[in-house]
Amino acid sequence: MDDVKFRSLARWCALTGLVAALGVTVPATAAPKKLPTCKTGTASTRAPASAPSTRAPKACQATPPRVELGRMSRAAGARTTAGYHHLGAGTAGVWRGVYGRMQVVNGAVRPGTYDFLASRFLVKRDLGGGKLAWLEAGWAETGWSGKGRQRIYTFNTNTNTWQFYDQYKLKSGSRIWIDVHTDGNNVWQAWLWWNDTWNLLTTQKLPIGSSAYVEQYVEVHVDDDKPTSLRVPRAEVDNVKLRDPDDGGIRYWRSDVDTVTGGSTRRSDDFCLDWVTQFDTWSAGDCERPAD
Repeated sequence: MDDVKFRSLARWCALTGLVAALGVTVPATAAPKKLPTCKTGTASTRAPASAPSTRAPKACQATPPRVELGRMSRAAGARTTAGYHHLGAGTAGVWRGVYGRMQVVNGAVRPGTYDFLASRFLVKRDLGGGKLAWLEAGWAETGWSGKGRQRIYTFNTNTNTWQFYDQYKLKSGSRIWIDVHTDGNNVWQAWLWWNDTWNLLTTQKLPIGSSAYVEQYVEVHVDDDKPTSLRVPRAEVDNVKLRDPDDGGIRYWRSDVDTVTGGSTRRSDDFCLDWVTQFDTWSAGDCERPAD
């Protein structure tokens, strides 16, 4: 089973095991430095002036997220992952992190289903024996909770939970900057640029070492029990950069980076991925259809 299918299945197990979409608040793994709580603020319209760091003078910690707990089960594990569509790319080598900007769109996710639409960055390692460890961060719209809102989220394999950060109010057309990286100590951090300040979402000590494989995807899941054709407006991703695995230096994810993808244009049923610049600027969503 390849990494994408296994990861989809693992998260599907957690997703199908939601305890009536139970929401609880728990603190993220302790940050290396005690940070002040982030102000609510508004989405930033200016690009970040520097990379995120717990040592930055204005860095802050997001309020504890809403955590939706899942439980693994053999019954859930037997489920198919046919409802997944992954539009984007992954690195063929390891890096210390990823950074970039995502556009928020309003998808046709159906309430009361396991549909979801997400745009996210992810770092991962194959641990062997059919196990993967990863951390992802971005925005998502889900059918099982959130009342149709688009929300900042993280997901990690330490807890196998979705963590939603409802203090950040998104709307269709918003553009957000997300950073996922490690400082080389095996503690991986997920950050959001908000209110012109880097907001630390979560830190997770993952068994993936000081570098990892990186993904950038728009991800669509259709509830297997209620199949349909979802509408996904074009979601743009740009300014995607990678951190060097040795010195942590930041560079654009360009065509000279060994990258795994379906090609210059990838079609997945009704969805299309189009590269503007491989691989740091692109969009994904519904394919353009010829006029009748």
